[in-house]
Amino acid sequence: MSIKVQGVTKLYGEQKALDEVSFSISKGEVVGLLGPNGAGKSTMMKILTCFIPPSEGNAEVNGYNIFDQEQEVRKQVGYLPENNPVYTDMYVRENLEFFAGIHNLGNKKSRIEEIIDLTGLRAESHKKIGQLSKGYRQRVGIAQALIHDPQVLILDEPTSGLDPNQLVDIRKMIKNIGKDKTVILSTHIMQEVEAVCDRAIIIHKGKIVADDSTGELHMLNKKAAVVIVEFDKPADKHLLLKIDGISSAEQLEVNTWQIIAESEKDVRSDIFQFAVDNKLKVLSMQKKDQSLEDIFHELTM
Repeated sequence: MSIKVQGVTKLYGEQKALDEVSFSISKGEVVGLLGPNGAGKSTMMKILTCFIPPSEGNAEVNGYNIFDQEQEVRKQVGYLPENNPVYTDMYVRENLEFFAGIHNLGNKKSRIEEIIDLTGLRAESHKKIGQLSKGYRQRVGIAQALIHDPQVLILDEPTSGLDPNQLVDIRKMIKNIGKDKTVILSTHIMQEVEAVCDRAIIIHKGKIVADDSTGELHMLNKKAAVVIVEFDKPADKHLLLKIDGISSAEQLEVNTWQIIAESEKDVRSDIFQFAVDNKLKVLSMQKKDQSLEDIFHELTM
């Protein structure tokens, strides 16, 4: 087992950032740690990288305990925090030489060339980091985290603020790295999880509310379906929720609603009848299966 977390709780004063969290990750898995802002994702990552200790519970990385074998844990882990810690006045190679020196690597030159190719930095490796786009700065941050060839890579919001093209490139790179290493990445972007991860762990208010493969998570609420309906005038949410078979209704725009309904019962005819009874016109209506984003929204609201 690459990572094992048992009953981890973290308190900041009276605030409980993590509440008896337990999970395990096998070698070679790419796992998305999902949750809204403040859910406890970054706290969990800082515990696994030995930046902070848990208040209760324990964790192991590649068999090394975060309390008794802190230095060994750090050798096993490469970590990219949310705020990418790069030295903007250094050249790319100079920066990687600096971090290779911190890790006392004996094969610095060959390892730097290897990591430059792995992270796609070859064309930009002659530049100062401050001259790079944000996408390439993220590549440098990932290169720093990988320079000592760790078995576990932990990435906190690795694609935050990137443009669509940069997103695709970084996701491909993470997917490629995940062929040889265990990868944990935190995000609240559902497309990222579907594009990169084998499995997702969803955290809400410090607790795990779902933990399964991305395919199985799509089936988590297989008895539910989504109906998007647009009326010509505002509708009353309380009246919508009284329709038999409807579990939730969310207003997307002024007159547009996302309705979660039991799939055994097709509620579209009932919605039409609701419109007639309330002197509304249905301008459009579409039924679709729940996406991972819909499931995330239900679990974390």
